[in-house]
Amino acid sequence: MNKNELLDACKVALNSRGQHYGKVLENHNRIAKIWSIILGSDITEEQVALMMVGLKVARLIETPDHQDSILDIAGYAAVMSECVEEKKTKTKTTDKQTEGYLWHKN
Repeated sequence: MNKNELLDACKVALNSRGQHYGKVLENHNRIAKIWSIILGSDITEEQVALMMVGLKVARLIETPDHQDSILDIAGYAAVMSECVEEKKTKTKTTDKQTEGYLWHKN
């Protein structure tokens, strides 16, 4: 699959998953809350996306030609981007300070 085909397939997958799992930030917020309880440490939505990329990279080490994992990495990058942008938008409307929002909850 070339890069354009990958991105097209990624769009299809993201739209399909969005219909099943809901809005990206809300879904990743739910996951972050659950993981925070399990781990005993605050996890952000962006960190959820990063950890899912890490999971897919670990799987690709075993099977580097597995297209589904490659597709999922592209999808999680898009998900992370959306989380970052949506949080920036929310932060701008409620608080002008955005520094440090990505890794630490203030």
